[in-house]
Amino acid sequence: MAHGVVMPRPPVLKTRRLLLRAAEPRDAAEIRRLAGAREVAATTLNIPHPYPEGAAESWIARQAQGWQDGTDAGFSIFERDEEALVGGVGLRLAPDHRRAELGYWIAVPYWNRGYCTEAAVETLRFGFEELALYRIHASHFANNPASGRVMEKIGMRHEGCRRGHVLKWGEFLDLEEYAVLAEEWRARPPR
Repeated sequence: MAHGVVMPRPPVLKTRRLLLRAAEPRDAAEIRRLAGAREVAATTLNIPHPYPEGAAESWIARQAQGWQDGTDAGFSIFERDEEALVGGVGLRLAPDHRRAELGYWIAVPYWNRGYCTEAAVETLRFGFEELALYRIHASHFANNPASGRVMEKIGMRHEGCRRGHVLKWGEFLDLEEYAVLAEEWRARPPR
């Protein structure tokens, strides 16, 4: 995807406990159920609450198109042993600049198990090693410090705060910005 190379099929990535693969239409009902939790929507920029009928199917289709046109490398996260859907992680690509924005969500029953960190580490590895990205950045709402801890654990550095940057449910929220460069990743990749 970086340098204009488009992958014909999304890869399947594996970690010690997780399997990361592109979302498929058969995943829609579970995505809707888990992503539809108010607690999940409250921590993300783009997940709505209530989660409307058809939104999971539209998201899966957009993600598939992103793989095809080289603008998105999105994965659903599953427990390897149980094959249970845990959440989602992905890179929104800017291939001309060899950078991407990392985004993720984890279903409430799987919070505080380290799954987000594990999936994000593998997604960064994929971005730097397989897509030849130079920079990967991410952001979180200031009222969600747990997401910032994930970003720090995966080797990202805090770059600043965009004050009042997002209007979410009638409230202006600050957005904390993080990033990691390829040479920083190579020097000390979190494993």
